Amino acid sequence: MAELKRIQTPTDLDDVDRILVAQLQADARMTNSRLAQVAGIAESTCVVRVRGLVSRGVITRFTAEVNPKALGLGLQALISVNIRSGARTQIPSFRDEIRAMPRVVQVFFLGGAEDFIIHLLAEDSDDVRDFVVENLSANPAVASTRTSMVFEHHYIGPGVG
Repeated sequence: MAELKRIQTPTDLDDVDRILVAQLQADARMTNSRLAQVAGIAESTCVVRVRGLVSRGVITRFTAEVNPKALGLGLQALISVNIRSGARTQIPSFRDEIRAMPRVVQVFFLGGAEDFIIHLLAEDSDDVRDFVVENLSANPAVASTRTSMVFEHHYIGPGVG
């Protein structure tokens, strides 16, 4: 997975850019024709503007949101991970390894009490246990883990106010 492009000047979005971003956040499958109509610009201009938002790193991907339960993954867990102090140089490789694992939805690298929080989709609690034991507890870089089950999850994405 490629690193996100760094946005140099977050204030360089004009009103049309903000409309395009908001509309695509709400419906990434919106046709260019409809998007142009909502933004009040020509279709050709809309294509150029959206491509510009992508190339500038404002829009990083277009995706479909899938219901995990429909895939048999009815349990979500947040797993806090602390890396051993002697293994700090292994943080980049640990992060990349975890990000590449199936069913890992998000990986947060933190400053604070924990080094990482891993958002995991799982079939059941046995599946979560197996993930922790096989991928975290067995990893020599990991000092400790703490697992929390998610009862409810709501995510709307970042706004552009």
